[in-house]
Amino acid sequence: MIVGVCDFPGSYAFPPAGYGGIERWLWAVAVGARAAGADVHLLGPLWREDLAPQWTRRPVRLEDLEAGSRTARDLRATNYDLLVVGHEYPTLSAWRRMRDTLDCDVATFQHNPDFQHASDAFDGERTRLYCYSPEMTERYAAHQPIPELAVHLGLDETEPPSAPGRDLVWLGRIDEEKAPHLAVRAAQILGRRIRLVGPVFSTAYVRSHARLFDAGHVEWVGEVGGPAKTAAFRDASVFVYTYGRTYVEAGAAVFGESLRAGTPVAALAWRKGTCAEAALCDRTGAVTVVDPGQDDEAAARSLAEAVVRAEALGHREVQAIGQHRFDPQRHFSALASRPC
Repeated sequence: MIVGVCDFPGSYAFPPAGYGGIERWLWAVAVGARAAGADVHLLGPLWREDLAPQWTRRPVRLEDLEAGSRTARDLRATNYDLLVVGHEYPTLSAWRRMRDTLDCDVATFQHNPDFQHASDAFDGERTRLYCYSPEMTERYAAHQPIPELAVHLGLDETEPPSAPGRDLVWLGRIDEEKAPHLAVRAAQILGRRIRLVGPVFSTAYVRSHARLFDAGHVEWVGEVGGPAKTAAFRDASVFVYTYGRTYVEAGAAVFGESLRAGTPVAALAWRKGTCAEAALCDRTGAVTVVDPGQDDEAAARSLAEAVVRAEALGHREVQAIGQHRFDPQRHFSALASRPC
């Protein structure tokens, strides 16, 4: 099988050095495809120059090509079986024209909860859309979505054997949508230290919760990647997951990253059918579903109870389940298979 994995214009490289969502997903798919024995081509100019030389890089974007150009003819002659792309592409007319010329399957994962697709972007067979949670599957029901847990991977992020961790960790972008202040308050209720890992996207949000974020039990780590990011999960006893009441989590990289490292998850949710419930089971974490009408203090106390439940889980079993459930090769095989 010959697989093209396409980058797209953005602010992150492929794979990104630290934070990043769809960029890490595309890299995980490329790694999984190679592990499955596919011939993988990295299409687009944003793939990092420091990748191993055995990766085939073709620095072109399909939407920039003329159908009769030499480059287009060369791509056609490659006989791609599958293109894996960002969710925007199957609605982009210039990209679709070239894909029709290549005449291959397309697979993409919905990483944005609000993006509007063209009505004919997916047929559920040759052009396939995958969604993480029941919530996301319902939102995109018109496009025949296929349920599948996304796998995300960074460069040099192979997880070592799990170890009992200490303290708590929260990882993600720091803003109101991700609501890390609730994790900080839950840790405070338990008398525990918590590390905040990730880039600050909103200084106004941080200032609005300064009393919590400046407390002595909080350690600010900043954005990390590679082995340091893997260690941030592995060295914690529990990963604490939060998000804002109205935010819809589409891709949820952190669940797979934490479980593959052997760290159980305590997750806050505001409704049923979210990514947290799709990703976790009673052997890998604890999910608390809080009525969004409850205030932050009630939510933090419920989350603190989930932390206690999650911390009782065995880290070796968590890692074994996580590395199976969020395995890049298994994920690619799912994307590459047409529905029966």
